[in-house]
This record gives sequence, C-alpha cells and structure tokens, in this order.
Amino acid sequence: MPQQDPAVPLVSVVVVNYRGADDTIACLRALAEHDYPNLEVICVDNASGGDDVARIRNAVPGVRLVTSETNRGFAGGCNLGAREANGTVLALLNNDARPAPGWVGTAVATLRAEPTVGAVASKVLDWEGTGTDFVDAGLTWFGMGYKPRSGGPIADVPRAEHEVTKDVLFATGSAMFVRSSVFAELGGFDERFFMFYEDVDLGWRLNLRGWRVRYVPESLTYHRHHATMSEVDSPDGGRETFLLERNALAALYKNVSDETLAAALPAALALTVRRATARGELDPTQLDLEHGTGPADTSPVAVPRSTLAGVLAVDQFVEQLPSLARSRAVEQAARVRTDADLLPLLRNAFEPAYPLPRYLAAHDILVEAFGLERAFGTRRKVLVLTGDAITERMAGPAIRAWNIAEVLSGEHDVRLVTVNPLAEPPPAPFPVSAARRRDLAEPVEWADVVILQGHVLEMAPALKDEYAHKIVVCDLYDPMHLELLEQTKDVPDDRRAADLDGVTRVLDAQLQRGDFFLCASERQRHLWLGHLAATGRLTPRLYDSDPTTQSLLSVVPFGLSDRPPQRTGAGLRSSLGLSESDRVVLWAGGVYSWFDPLTLVRAVERLSDRRGDARLVFLGMKHPNPEVTEMDIGARTMRLSDTLGLTGKHVFFNQEWVAYDDRQNWLLDADCGVTTHFEHIETTFAFRTRVLDYLWAGLPIITTDGDAFADLVRREQLGVVVPAEDTEALADALEKCLYDTDFVDGCRERIAVVAQRYTWPNVLDPLVKFVRDPRPAADRLAGAADLTREPPLNRAQKVRRDVALVKEYLSDGGPAELTRRAAGRVRKIVRTRLGRG
Repeated sequence: MPQQDPAVPLVSVVVVNYRGADDTIACLRALAEHDYPNLEVICVDNASGGDDVARIRNAVPGVRLVTSETNRGFAGGCNLGAREANGTVLALLNNDARPAPGWVGTAVATLRAEPTVGAVASKVLDWEGTGTDFVDAGLTWFGMGYKPRSGGPIADVPRAEHEVTKDVLFATGSAMFVRSSVFAELGGFDERFFMFYEDVDLGWRLNLRGWRVRYVPESLTYHRHHATMSEVDSPDGGRETFLLERNALAALYKNVSDETLAAALPAALALTVRRATARGELDPTQLDLEHGTGPADTSPVAVPRSTLAGVLAVDQFVEQLPSLARSRAVEQAARVRTDADLLPLLRNAFEPAYPLPRYLAAHDILVEAFGLERAFGTRRKVLVLTGDAITERMAGPAIRAWNIAEVLSGEHDVRLVTVNPLAEPPPAPFPVSAARRRDLAEPVEWADVVILQGHVLEMAPALKDEYAHKIVVCDLYDPMHLELLEQTKDVPDDRRAADLDGVTRVLDAQLQRGDFFLCASERQRHLWLGHLAATGRLTPRLYDSDPTTQSLLSVVPFGLSDRPPQRTGAGLRSSLGLSESDRVVLWAGGVYSWFDPLTLVRAVERLSDRRGDARLVFLGMKHPNPEVTEMDIGARTMRLSDTLGLTGKHVFFNQEWVAYDDRQNWLLDADCGVTTHFEHIETTFAFRTRVLDYLWAGLPIITTDGDAFADLVRREQLGVVVPAEDTEALADALEKCLYDTDFVDGCRERIAVVAQRYTWPNVLDPLVKFVRDPRPAADRLAGAADLTREPPLNRAQKVRRDVALVKEYLSDGGPAELTRRAAGRVRKIVRTRLGRG
C-alpha cells in the first residue's frame, strides 16, 4: 500500500479483469503513472483462466492482485475489490479504459468540497476522444438506465451539456468514484445483477437516501468499445438481452415507491414481453393462435434466442422476487427522497427506448393505460423572476429568488431570470439569465408557473392579458411601500407622494393578479390580508374555498442554508487586519435609511472605553445592485465614526459587499451579530434577512426591539433585545454578547435548534407544495360564476321596500332629505332610459 499523506485522501482504484490481459495491463500501467499522489490500485481477476494472472503480476508488480475462482460478473468483482480496499474513496474503472490526467484529482476535489456528493460520475469518451460514451445519465420508466448522447460525435453535443457539472441519477460503472463508507453502507453493487444496470441501481439507491451523484466533466476517461460483453457472450447469444431485461425489472422493483410500483410494474412486465416478440418479429395474429383453426395450430414456430431471452428474464425476475422483496423493504425504509424528487434526474423517462413499430405502439398504450406520467409525478416549468442583481455579491431579494429556484429545481424545470444586467452569476444547477422588458415574453410563454418579486409584474404586462391564465406566485416578503416612507424623507413632498402612489399601485396589481402569495412573517401576513381585503380581493368565492386563506397567502420566511458554514478562505480578520484575540461584532447586511447604525457606533465608543479589544465590522457599504440609490445614512455613519476617532481602530467599513459564497468566512470570524433600527412602521413589518446568517453561523444576536426577529430573539433567548436609540443599553448588550461566555454558550446552543426551522427547504415548504399541484385562485377560475342569486322582487315587495325607504329618509333628514333622494332616483331612471334609447 502506498505511503498515505494525511492531507490527501487515499483512493483505491478497482479494475476487474475477465479474459484478455492486454487491455488490463495497459489500464494498470496508465494508473501506475497517474498524477494523483495517493493511489492504491487493485486488480480483481474474475476467473479469467489461462495465464492472465501471471502476466498481470509480472507486467505491473506494484498492483495488488485479487483472484476469484468464479466469474462474479462486474458487480461481484467490484465488490470483491472494494472489500480489499484501504482507501476512503473507491474508484471503479473498466479494464479497457484509459484515465486522462486529473481523472482522480478532480473527482476527489468534488467529494471534498461537497459533502453531500456520495459519488462522482466521470466523463467518458471513446478511445480517440471524438465520440461519447457517458456525458449524462437517464432512466426509462420501466427501469432501463441509459446514457443520453452516447455513441455520437462529441462535436454534436452542445458544450453546455457535456462540460457543465450537474447532478445525475447514476455514474457509469466504467469510470466512477464513490465514498468507500457509503459504498459499504449500501452493500456495494447488487451482485444479483451480475453486470448491466448495477451502476444504475447503486446510483438510484444513493439518491433515494439523500446522497447526490455528481457528473464532473473534468474527471475524464477514454473507453475502448470492444466490450467486456464479447468475452462472456457470443453475437445473438441472448445473454446481454437477458441481463438487461431482468436487471431493469429488478432495479424498478427495488427502488420506486409503492404508489409508483403499482402502476409501473405491470406495465413494465407487459412491455418486456412486447420487446421480446418485437425483436423476433413474432406476431400472434400471424400464427392464428386466437382462433386455432387448421394445421397451423401445431406447426413448429421458430423462436429467436433474443425473444426467448426476454421471456426468460421475466421468469428469472419472478424467481428472484423473494430476495428482491427483502432488498426492497430495506431500500424503502431507508429512503429520504420521493420519486418526484428524483424525476428530474430521469431525464426523458417517457421516451420509447427501441425504434420497433410494434414496440412503440405498445409503449404508448401502456403509458396511457396505466397513467404512468401521473404515477411518476409531473415536471413543471417554473420561471422565477427578480428585479435584483444576480451576481457573486447578492442582496436579499436576489438571494431569496436564487434559493427559491434551487429548491424547486429538485422537482421541476426552473429558470431564474433577472431584469437587472447579469454579471458573472455563481454556478447553478438551473439556467440563469437576464432579460429586458421585451425579452420576457419568451420565458413567460414557456412557464407553467411564474414566481415574481418587486416591480417585475409591471415589466411583464402579458401576465395581465395574453397570459392571464398563467399561474402567478407573488413574493411579498418586502413591503416596498413602507420602506419608501422612510427612504424618501428627504425627497420633495410632491415627488414623495407620487413615488408612494406608484409603488402602491404596483403592489395592488400583484394582489389583484396573483394565485398564491408569500410573506415573511405572521405580522406581514396580517398586513397583506388587510391589503387584500382593502383591494376587494377577499371575495366570498375565495373565502369559501379556504376560510383560513392559507392556500392563498402563506408565511415563507427568509431562509438559511441547510448545510452548516464551512470555511473556504480568508475571513474578516485577515482581510481587515484584526487579531485573533479581538472581539468582533458584525453588521452583516446593507446600511439603509430605516436602520440606526449611528446609535451602534456611539455604543461602540462607549464600550471601547472599558474594552479595548472590541471591534465593529460592517460587511458591505456599497449595494451590489446598481439600481439601488446610495442612502445618506451610510455616509453619516462613516462620518460619525471618523469624528469619534473609531474608524480603523474600533469600527471597520468593508466597502464592497462580500461575495455570497464567501460570506461564511466573515461570519465564522465574528463573535456576535447586530442589527439596529429606528422605531417606525417599516420596523413593525420588516424581516431582517441577513439576521438569518447570524443563526446560520451560530452568532448571538443583538437587535433593536420592534420587529419579528426581536420577538424571536426574546422568545427563544438567542441574544439581547434593546430599546430603540438607547446607547447605554446597546453598549451593555454588546459587552454581554462579546464577553459573557456562559451567556454566549447558552445562546449558541439554542440557536442551533432554532436555525433548523429556518433552512431553505423547511421555510419554502408551502411554496414547494403549491408548485407540486398549482391551481388558479378560486376567484380566477375561467368561467366561474355565482351558484346562487337573489330572486327579483315582485310588485308588493317593491312597494314595501319603497315605503321603508321613505320612512328612513324622513327620519334621517325630514322632507328635504326625502326630496333630495327622490330627485336622485328620478335622474338615475332618466339616464337609464336614455342609455337604452
């Protein structure tokens, strides 16, 4: 075994030899010269016979050679090698493959950087590098794994498909990596498969248990397509067909849910038989089996081996059912992901796999008859529209839109589109683009569901007319009109009133158009329910459909990552020159007019008199969205700090916002987090998004009273809540959260529990559920009408009504009021009759 560098994972590469040691020796020699520094190479000889073992041992003496007395197939051979492996990463490589430089290193780097990735799928090209073998993974609804784009020229595959890292259902067994502990936990490959689809089955099981399989194109190999199968099967021998058919049924049976299996298994069995007869061109109508007339009944019928293999595969599947049922019980009990969650990884699951006319007809019949698309779930096209900048340095609205897109992309086809200029967005598992107003028609037309924020509805007027039938989700987490009241205090009165009117009309339009609404807190929910009622949207039809209105307006707070922060680079201490002993309080968001950083700076001055190592850091002063106007409060804060002699000593201003994917390094360098604001209506309904980062990083929180987070901090004892503009109370709170270790430890312990409630997958659950079954709001259903109406009054009822009105008018205002009302009624009658004429 090679000397292990503790800083570099040991990778055990398993190569299985059948018959024909030349390819195996070439593969092993290439591995011996590989550029990865910590490699263990294991060769399993799968009962090859002849002199293969001796030749391999002599040609590549540094390789560990494991022999099997029986042919265990690819699945069993790999499992045998895995049991002999010492590495924390297991690499599986076909013996007729040639790894490119970096094959191991790039895969290992992914496993190290992404702890939720259980396996890495290498990119595999043909031997010359001009054709494709594996650049993606797919699965048919009947259990057959396939490789989209396989066998064609690599030049015909768009770069966006084969050069982009992405999640896949499975990694090809010809070149893959898997965490050794995970491989062992899952029991390795299912040896009943022997070969074919054992890699599909493993990837399926990995995904069901919550692991991701990641396609990494930089991990490249070349594969000679002369085939291991030619060593164990003669042309038209039927063995390959038998294994493909049987193993597809086994994989399907083990891994789909009970609900899916009830529809898919009968259809899959029927389709297996149809494939068998279609290959052999056997047509029951031509054999006259139905009517049984004439000598044809007993005449011999030639049955090709490929047809017989398909039928025997079903027979063998039945034979294996008892043991498969036990395996199924294990997999279903351990799964944490639904079939719908995995549907995006199946790619084109309902495309027919074989171009045989009788087969194609049967395929369509079975899909329709068994409702298979419904059984597997339906992928929807979801468009997320934001007006904020999508960059490495994102503000709250963009972060929220990004995470909405990311969570929904697990089940649906999602596009994230910003109407702001796009500048180097972070890598994403979904398309990210920018669009001007005139460019929005195409993505709106494409989408089944549109999720939008801010002013975006005004930029997509087609959603109000041409595409009024589209389902629209309005994210109202940011009460823009309340922010504007504070933000425009220094603007001329007439302009301020006009701006407020414009923003209110934008919100009114959303409230009239939306099918489903999101807000950030229960406080906000009350605000928006009032606004919905004031605009007339809370109609009897809406109320009767759901008296709770939860299906119309749900609380979806800002969220935080479900993965704990991991340091990836330098933080605020090295960036700003702070020492490890300094006590740091962090302001993690922007500096806006509705905040009160001035009192905070004064509190730091007071604290610095008794605590010389106290430091305040502002994460970013310049907003990343160029359309956001710089606010005077930021300049005033820096001037105050300068005047008090604090800048560069006790108060530090980072001008450019820290990149979103780098913020954890700054958070992990802080000792507590702070947010302070004034006492006004914006505070009442605000949801301070960057406070979630404090929860994520486990930082005790200091906050001014009056908003939803102050309620949370007080209720859950996550830090200290102080009155607005109280310098002394704020200085004491800073000291407590920076220096009282018992208090801080208690806060961190409670924060760890509360933070789990605010992870993006948890907070977005109402939206996820809505998008799984999106419906127009009850008052927007086409053709909706009242079911009951008041009957028209007869003459006697009209007389009684008029007499009652006369008495009411006389009582209220005497004869003068009666005359005024009567004149008004006469004018109304005249206008009505003139209009008719």
